[in-house]
Amino acid sequence: MAQRVCVLGATGTIGRATVAALLRRGHEVVCLVRTPLDNTSGFAGAEVRLVDVTDRRALAEDGFAGGRFDAVISCLASRTGVPRDAWAIDHDANLAALEAAKQACVRHFVLLSAICVQRPLLAFQHAKLAFEAALAGSGLRYSIVRPTAFFKSLSGQIERVRQGRAFLLFGDGTLTACKPISDRDLADYLVDCLSEEARWNRILPVGGPGEAITPRQQGEALFAMLGREPQFRSVPVALLGAIASALGIVGRVIPPLADKAELARIGRYYATESMLVLDPVTGRYDAAVTPSTGSDTLFDYYRAVLDGTAVPERRDHAVF
Repeated sequence: MAQRVCVLGATGTIGRATVAALLRRGHEVVCLVRTPLDNTSGFAGAEVRLVDVTDRRALAEDGFAGGRFDAVISCLASRTGVPRDAWAIDHDANLAALEAAKQACVRHFVLLSAICVQRPLLAFQHAKLAFEAALAGSGLRYSIVRPTAFFKSLSGQIERVRQGRAFLLFGDGTLTACKPISDRDLADYLVDCLSEEARWNRILPVGGPGEAITPRQQGEALFAMLGREPQFRSVPVALLGAIASALGIVGRVIPPLADKAELARIGRYYATESMLVLDPVTGRYDAAVTPSTGSDTLFDYYRAVLDGTAVPERRDHAVF
């Protein structure tokens, strides 16, 4: 049945895909956005309301505006992951939306979270977990979706390799693995949470189709698509740790460098932790128990970027 759905974070790539998936299925969609749309593609048929999602009063009065909504899908995420942004968006803005949703008698709240919160070492992970707990204890029906790596996060070296340069690896390139998921497949999964009872009141880790992929395999695939011999350059993981430590010390005196220290810690985290389900007993990541969905593969995406039919929208998803 068609539902009236409020979407938060609709201007991001996953948010846009989610709006499109909702409209394809005949749902009525209202998007609450922080800034005017610079590209209205995909929003035809949706209502867009300009609202400061960090302002509780604005959310209630200008966002939900006393209207009836069946569900909320929140794709809100801080752009940088530094503590100030993480707590303001990943926690506070989502919490304000949750309170407004309860006042509007919303039945179901679908949250886009992240699989990396399983081993929380960073500020944005703690912010996400704090809101997950608030949502689970809110009394609303909820679905907390924890996706693995995104295609856009793994596309940073396509142009580098195309230019004939080496593919950069941390360590030997086999320290981590993930099951990447496309924006479209993830959007379909989020929307299906509205109707699939098995996804209600659950935390849902999910990845894309196929086997888990290491960074070295990503590089090998790119070189093969370009018909070149693989060329790798190793970056010591310890270097990221040293940079983060140094910036953290200097950041106590020069506050702007504290944010750079956190970004370095984020880089080190992704260089050393797999984006797969973590076995709480063994403490190891397990590809076999990481659920898969959809049909889009990372390597199909690489081919589309190389032939010009896809353009990566990486925004703040840039490591290299």
